[in-house]
Amino acid sequence: MKRTLVVGVDGSPESRAAADWAAREAALRDLRLHVVHAWQWQPLGAPVVQDRGVEARRAQEILEETEADLTHRHPRISLSAEVLADAPLPALLRAAKGAEMLVLGTRGHGALAGFLLGSFGQQLIASAECPVVSVRARHGRPVTGPEEGEVVVGQQGGVQECAEVLRFAFEAAAARKAPLRAVRAWSLPPVYGYSPGSMWIADQFGGLEPYEKAALEQALEPWRLRYPDVDVVTHVERGSGGHVLLSEASDARLLVVGRRVRESTLGTRVGSVAHAALHHSACPVAVVPHH
Repeated sequence: MKRTLVVGVDGSPESRAAADWAAREAALRDLRLHVVHAWQWQPLGAPVVQDRGVEARRAQEILEETEADLTHRHPRISLSAEVLADAPLPALLRAAKGAEMLVLGTRGHGALAGFLLGSFGQQLIASAECPVVSVRARHGRPVTGPEEGEVVVGQQGGVQECAEVLRFAFEAAAARKAPLRAVRAWSLPPVYGYSPGSMWIADQFGGLEPYEKAALEQALEPWRLRYPDVDVVTHVERGSGGHVLLSEASDARLLVVGRRVRESTLGTRVGSVAHAALHHSACPVAVVPHH
């Protein structure tokens, strides 16, 4: 059975752009595309005339219009569609269980201001078990970056904790026959100024920057072997993770970032690097959960 890509739609130009991007991605990766629209009858506590039947028909129409459009423009993909009778957040989280990825549309504000990612979108990205791709729209079409552009991935931590992020990025690059740019940002640790002994490990590599470059190469090694046809470029730079990554992804066609799966007293979080990418990247952003 084919792996599944899920896209959430609501009839807006942003969701239509997301559906179009999702259909193209399904074709690239030979995935089944499942289009969902979450709708739940919620009577308003205000003197406004509501008709449950009319709203239910409109929900079905949104789905049918999207399905017809995608079938016309992408006739070769395997496509299914479903109205989910629940609030959007729990409905989409359930629909995405076991999926290869979940795709959402995001409202853009001008050419430079970046994403306007609301609390719903952030909560969904922070809670999903699968990668979530946020697609920015312009004039009802997805903003995808140059067709010859790179896939850019931000790498943090060690070999095991970044494995899922790199897997997703290498698969995306291989499907597009695109080069992959792996970016690692680093900064001086707080102990640098008063505890030279704590820098012993870095000193074995000739300093902090060579150590960071070696860490990146070590993380990439198993994926280079698995995807020998993917041309990999590396970039290691001292600075803020979000700033360095966005600078390197200015002409990317897809940006891939990680999200550490962890609970806190404040609930799930997207993370500072993913947050910067989602709000300011000019291309689609894939947020991949990892431990």
